[in-house]
Amino acid sequence: MLSLSPTTLSSSFSPKTLNPNRKPSNLRSLTAILSNSHHETERGFQFDIGDTFFRHESATGRDLGVLAAALYKKSNKNLRVLDAMCGCGIRSLRYLAEAEADFVLANDANEECNGVIVGNLLRVVKEEEGRWEVSHSVANRVLAEKYVEREYFDFVDVDSFGSDSSFFRLAFDVVKIGGLLYVTSTDGFSSGGHRPNHSLAAYGAYIRPLPYSNEIGLRMLIGGAMREASVLGYHVSPLFSYYSYHGPVFRVLLRLNRGKPPHGIHYRFIGYCESCGHSQAISWDKLGQMKCPCGSDAPDSLVVSGPLWTGPLHCASYLTEMHTLAGEWGWLGDGTKNDLDKLLLRMIDESDPSLPFGYIQLDEIASRAKVNSPRLVTLMSAIQQNGYNVSRSHISNNAIKTNCPMSECIRITKDIQNA
Repeated sequence: MLSLSPTTLSSSFSPKTLNPNRKPSNLRSLTAILSNSHHETERGFQFDIGDTFFRHESATGRDLGVLAAALYKKSNKNLRVLDAMCGCGIRSLRYLAEAEADFVLANDANEECNGVIVGNLLRVVKEEEGRWEVSHSVANRVLAEKYVEREYFDFVDVDSFGSDSSFFRLAFDVVKIGGLLYVTSTDGFSSGGHRPNHSLAAYGAYIRPLPYSNEIGLRMLIGGAMREASVLGYHVSPLFSYYSYHGPVFRVLLRLNRGKPPHGIHYRFIGYCESCGHSQAISWDKLGQMKCPCGSDAPDSLVVSGPLWTGPLHCASYLTEMHTLAGEWGWLGDGTKNDLDKLLLRMIDESDPSLPFGYIQLDEIASRAKVNSPRLVTLMSAIQQNGYNVSRSHISNNAIKTNCPMSECIRITKDIQNA
């Protein structure tokens, strides 16, 4: 393994006290400017991307990771980060500068990225401070080495491509108990049900096409991580789940704890009736008794996928802390395309425990009701007036999450049309 480390690097670090009222330096509106010199700017930090793979559209995911890391530092006073697939090193740079990480291991398998990564980290932290190290190994190898060396981390970020889930167990081995694991999938084909055998191999879930496939991608990722954690005697809790259309990208932040989950295991199958549009969770002991309440006799009308995570995608209180911190840092309401204010508030609304998995596209309701699609705010208001809970979905702008059954959504939509 080729590595570059500061000469003063040691096994112990002197944590700096985090000022809760401190704002990271160079806070500016989120912009990304590509030039011929291969330089980008993000949150006021200029960095070189060289020949590495880089998407400025992923800045929101990096924002969420930095906020989470900063909250951990604020609560625990120490923050050690392993950026297992760091690319050009922008995430590592921001963990150092904005989350005030005590130490960051920036790893990328491509040794040719060394100069770019080191140069970017030197922009924010001097080599002599001993707060970072650069290594070049495949992610699984660096995770295994740190486990063997008994070197553990508070925050592990694995920004992988496709449906690579081979790192799960090794990542859990190096995350401290109570620590955070930030994982990624970019496999839209599997979440869309187009490669069920592939999703079964990667995440242990046989996925078939469902109308809320992008949420299925998040639940598939959480379920796969939960399965691997349970093998080691741990359980994971999703603190937030973020979908972005570019890629697509599925990003989930998990907290690792020992033992079984305190509120039961939300690891079941999801059934969707193509005849009536009803969705339901199916427990393992009911697999042989699956049927839709509508009683449809249409062959293959009930489409079943799983097993998947069927619990909440987010923790509302945690997202509220993230929103508060983002406000203190001046990251909200900046009028940019990546509006964190809107995203975080929508995710908080989605966290209502009364809201089931999945979302309903307005076009599907209108098609089943055989009427024109109503305005989203009008339908949401009518659903609430009928005693149901409803929120918008951060995944799709033209969709709602609600505990209102599809049959009732159709009736309410017809009433709106006839009013």
